[in-house]
Amino acid sequence: MSPTAMPKKVSLDAIKALRDKTSASLNDVRAALESSDGDEGKALELLRQRGARIAEKRQGRATGQGRIDAYVHHDGRLGAIVEVDCETDFVARTPEFVQFCRDVALHVAAIGPKYLKAEDVPAGEASTDEARRALALLTQPFVKDQATTIQDLLKALIAKTGENVVIRRFMKFGIGES
Repeated sequence: MSPTAMPKKVSLDAIKALRDKTSASLNDVRAALESSDGDEGKALELLRQRGARIAEKRQGRATGQGRIDAYVHHDGRLGAIVEVDCETDFVARTPEFVQFCRDVALHVAAIGPKYLKAEDVPAGEASTDEARRALALLTQPFVKDQATTIQDLLKALIAKTGENVVIRRFMKFGIGES
């Protein structure tokens, strides 16, 4: 193999920085950075694609464990509760899973999605695909990072844990709301 055909060596600092952003394994982060010649943006896209492939493979697996989490706003007038299921109780107790549940509950409280998936939105309620995506939790931009959807976060968690993870149900509560 010629030296020009070898992947570019990446610094430990670059690997650590990308791992902190994605929580992906060190080997996956290093491989993505080497494949993208150290370009962090391209490496992020490679990691997202890998996560999507893993999520696709896991989709049909049973999810009999999980966690119910809640967010209540500091003034006590707004809150949300979510159920997120996974395959094992071990994964349900991991810090990444717990944080995902908390983030989804915060997002539900802040944005108030009505449906889980865009295809769940009745035709009469939204006339365009964009309007359907705006009403569906999985296709909404994450409240903490508008460049990432809830679906992207879910796929990243599936890739990280190696298990099927499903947002089963959610509800927003607000004083004076029906």
